[in-house]
Amino acid sequence: MKAVVLLSGGLDSYTAAAVAKAEGFALDALTVRYGQVHVTEVQSARKVARALDVERHIELDVDLAAFGGSSLVGDGAVPHNRAIDAAEIPSTYVPARNTIFLSLALGWAEVLAAEAIVIGVNALDYSGYPDCRPEYLHAFERMAALATRAGVEGKGLQIFAPLLTRSKAEIIRIGAGLGLDYSLTHSCYSPLPDDRPCGRCDSCILRARGFAEAGLTDPALHT
Repeated sequence: MKAVVLLSGGLDSYTAAAVAKAEGFALDALTVRYGQVHVTEVQSARKVARALDVERHIELDVDLAAFGGSSLVGDGAVPHNRAIDAAEIPSTYVPARNTIFLSLALGWAEVLAAEAIVIGVNALDYSGYPDCRPEYLHAFERMAALATRAGVEGKGLQIFAPLLTRSKAEIIRIGAGLGLDYSLTHSCYSPLPDDRPCGRCDSCILRARGFAEAGLTDPALHT
């Protein structure tokens, strides 16, 4: 089995890819440089791709900063120390990002005749992004069946999101069980000048809470 994994360099995409590999998928990785202010995550994606021993790792430039609309592409400040409410869509939401990423992965998956696209989205411990919900992924999967040669020929492509209903603590425990080195990953939306995590953005807060609830120490804080 072959799959294209959307690899951001963060904890979730690394874990999702490792789960897919453990289930027998051969992985090709796609990382998108989309104008994100936390571009250091791309360096982490390279490290993670090597650790996963992917067959090929493609980095694409798609400048979503040209549109703006999100603090992750420099349109306003990344919020710090906010009360995370999944019912509220924060300024870090990048309009249509997962739709764009999945579409790019779908194009490559067609070329590779891959059976799945792996994505590390999570709808439990997350910041409230609408394109991380189960109904969205199911809708994209249905669209892919209509829009591709494989789908027309009855060879549906799976959107494989093994972390979708897991808490951050569960995700970290899964990764620990698979022997993942989380020091390779980068989650912070607003890294300090030396690329250390800020500890105050949504992603840092959720990551810290996850490691605490899992009873583990985050190795990325000691590298």
